[in-house]
Amino acid sequence: MAPIPRPVPEPDDTVDRYVGMDAETAAEVARERGWSTVRAVPPGALLTMEYLSGRLNLEVADGVVRRSWKG
Repeated sequence: MAPIPRPVPEPDDTVDRYVGMDAETAAEVARERGWSTVRAVPPGALLTMEYLSGRLNLEVADGVVRRSWKG
């Protein structure tokens, strides 16, 4: 049987800090703050509903982060 994967710990970070940043800078800062995965998506994108610990989602419009959330 395959081992059960351990969740990646989430950094002690406030996700709202990324709103208003340009997407490239936000992704850099997020990785520096310890997010293992940073995903930029356009507004209204269809996403799967699985929660991935350590992932930061950035909704980006016109190169600027409009919304951010964990998972």
